[in-house]
Amino acid sequence: MASSSGTTTSSGGSYLLEEIDDRKKRRMVSNRESARRSRMRKQKHLDDLMTQLSQLRKENNQIISSISVTTQHYMSVEAENSVLSAQVAELTHRLDSLNEIINFMKQQPVDTGIDQYGGGGEFVDELMYNSVSHVYACQPILASADMIMY
Repeated sequence: MASSSGTTTSSGGSYLLEEIDDRKKRRMVSNRESARRSRMRKQKHLDDLMTQLSQLRKENNQIISSISVTTQHYMSVEAENSVLSAQVAELTHRLDSLNEIINFMKQQPVDTGIDQYGGGGEFVDELMYNSVSHVYACQPILASADMIMY
């Protein structure tokens, strides 16, 4: 029947060899098809990952842009806040000075007949020459973002 070389001498053995060859061919075709499907799945997965990468990069750029705009807005608000804080300090100082003048004026007795303005001469001298608040009362508030050092 079968010889050591792997060939057969009968016609039944030839049919068996053909059947084995057919099985091998079918298995090779099946393996090739399976490998092709595997390569297609791998390529689809790679394409999906590339699409996802592109989408994530786009979102990342949008987030970076949003952060940049927000940072610029924050810096603008900070500068405006610094200017307003300087103005509050200046106005508070002016108010304190004006309150000092009012308190000083309330403490001065009304002197009739000493001078033509109804008060003592020392009151006018004190108010005009020794009061620092008079200088500030005529000054405009000058504050800008350029004055703030970051």
